[in-house]
Amino acid sequence: MDRRKSFAIKISALAVAAAFAAPAQVVAADGDTAVQFYGHLDLSFDVITKGIKEGGSGNNPPAVGKTGWQPDISSNLSYFGFRGDYGIGGGNKLVFQVETQVDVSATPGPNPNSQTSPANADTKVLGAFASRNSFLGIAGGFGALKLGKTDAPYKLSTARMDPFSATIGDYNSIMGNTGGDNRAEFDTRLSHAMWYESPKMSGASFSALWAPGQNRAADNSINASGEPDCTGGGGTGAFVNSSTGGGVSNCTDGSFGDAFSVAGVYEAGPLYGILAYEYHHNVNRESDSASNVGVGDEAAMKAGVQYVFTPNTIVNVIIERMTRKGTQADFNERQRNGSWLALTQKFGAQDDLNLGWAHAGKTPGQPGGNPAGVTATPGSIDNASNMYTVGYKHHWDRRANWYAVYARQANKAGGHYDLGASGHGITTDCKDAQVGGANTCFTGETLQGVSVGMMYSF
Repeated sequence: MDRRKSFAIKISALAVAAAFAAPAQVVAADGDTAVQFYGHLDLSFDVITKGIKEGGSGNNPPAVGKTGWQPDISSNLSYFGFRGDYGIGGGNKLVFQVETQVDVSATPGPNPNSQTSPANADTKVLGAFASRNSFLGIAGGFGALKLGKTDAPYKLSTARMDPFSATIGDYNSIMGNTGGDNRAEFDTRLSHAMWYESPKMSGASFSALWAPGQNRAADNSINASGEPDCTGGGGTGAFVNSSTGGGVSNCTDGSFGDAFSVAGVYEAGPLYGILAYEYHHNVNRESDSASNVGVGDEAAMKAGVQYVFTPNTIVNVIIERMTRKGTQADFNERQRNGSWLALTQKFGAQDDLNLGWAHAGKTPGQPGGNPAGVTATPGSIDNASNMYTVGYKHHWDRRANWYAVYARQANKAGGHYDLGASGHGITTDCKDAQVGGANTCFTGETLQGVSVGMMYSF
């Protein structure tokens, strides 16, 4: 049998195995290719409110439209992909993965949340092929070296510590999130990247990533070469004609150049611990205040511990520090401390009770610019926030479950942290359309939501 026919038979067999949720091994002998098809479906019914009252607790003008509880059907980090390896001899292999988001309950297209939240505007089609972690690399006894796009080491190091991932209570409403928008700048996927993953050494391992800026603008005010949107989110870039000076520079709400991310992990018995650091070079915040915020480096570091006290009791603790350079204190809304505490209590093999508390500390200042209210002028203000979550999950088996989550985001007078960041299909933020079509951020509100959903993985 020739190699092409053998490969076709392997692919067909694995496709059938995937269709019936049978495990597919990804082990290739030299010169052979093994492929695994996999996927995950997560849909929920939510009822959520932004907590906007008449006038707002931040002294904002009265809101218009529906400002109370709103029901929705949400598709949450549903995806499909294939991965595998190809033996190249010497104990080494090529490894590859192509993964895409699946918008099960929504029409595929540019980010639908960008229509209601300008801070999340983008033109990416998340349901397009290879929109999620995708790469080609070499792996062996030395570890693995990969090229493509991936969740950064900073993000991956504590992913297992969030039992509310992709729900309305996802810890990214605060953790890794410098401004409270529905995008966590330091808990994200980085495109056009290369990274190294070490093998485990007595329970310890590390990973390191570099993503070159690829930006023709010195202040990163346009999109990176080969990318449709601003690096880090916050808008869509446009080409600037260097000979005429024409064009538009839209990447002024958090776009950055080079990114570096590193994480060290230690796992032994019931203990799992991490140290992680990520750096973004020349982050453009000129939309906050052109003369006082401008462009500066931003970084985040965190330490986390997960400990299994008994087979049924798991505790997670994370502390995080975010910094921004080159900005006067009264205008610095990006530098703060944060923390996360979560408890999982299992009842038998099928039922979990989860509790979580995320805290965002007060920043040195805020840039002003909100049309009205306590955040209209620059300076120090209490913009801290606390998110409280409780959830229940019933596992039919290791592939399927149903869950219920309640989340409450309590913002101080100047705070505007959201619910459902980084994964939940329908997000909730401080924005509300005003008379004349403008969007005002209603600070100091308490956002709440209840979500009931199902998951299935194959």
